[in-house]
Amino acid sequence: KNLKDRYNKYWILRLNLAPHKISGYNVCPSASAGCSAACLHTAGNPIFQKQKDIGRINRTRYYIQEQAEFVSRLIKEIGNHEKYCVKNGFKPVVRLNTTSDVSWENHGIFDIFPNVQFYDYTKVKKRALKFVNNEYPKNYHITLSMNECNQSDCMDILEKGGNVAMVFRKDIPDTYKGYKVVSGDDSDLRFLDPKNSIIGLKAKGKAKKDVSGFVV
Repeated sequence: KNLKDRYNKYWILRLNLAPHKISGYNVCPSASAGCSAACLHTAGNPIFQKQKDIGRINRTRYYIQEQAEFVSRLIKEIGNHEKYCVKNGFKPVVRLNTTSDVSWENHGIFDIFPNVQFYDYTKVKKRALKFVNNEYPKNYHITLSMNECNQSDCMDILEKGGNVAMVFRKDIPDTYKGYKVVSGDDSDLRFLDPKNSIIGLKAKGKAKKDVSGFVV
């Protein structure tokens, strides 16, 4: 979807870990029962799910058990991604929490690559507050994700000028609870979203059958 004309100057590098406790380690500290069951991890062709599970579990265990080596390798791969983008006329973008909620800022990665745009969704309110309060490097963007347990936190972040992602069962509305809704399915480039907006996403994978309240 990022190959559309207005987005095709960006090239995204994504890191997929095994969400929540699938690997034996919890990489989603604020996960709810609803978002754990309906995670994006299950989206896509189910034929490939077994292989995705194996790769993401191994990758997550590598990060937890050999963290210094993992981060060193990750930095090298981000550096290669930046070089590729510069050579081919793209703007380098990196999403490290595609299926996790790790505080990558603790590793200083964003400061190492000031010309790379990083972005993530999170369910950790403290991280969303830090973003709203401009406490992160300028090249890191955070969107708070709503689940069945954190609606009040999400409204608080919206009131403070931040953005919140919500999963809708059917059509994405133009407004919700008085806030403008923009489609998160047109592009995954959350740092381009207008401030103080709701990012509407259609339910995918197991989320289509959610009854927990995670899906609006």
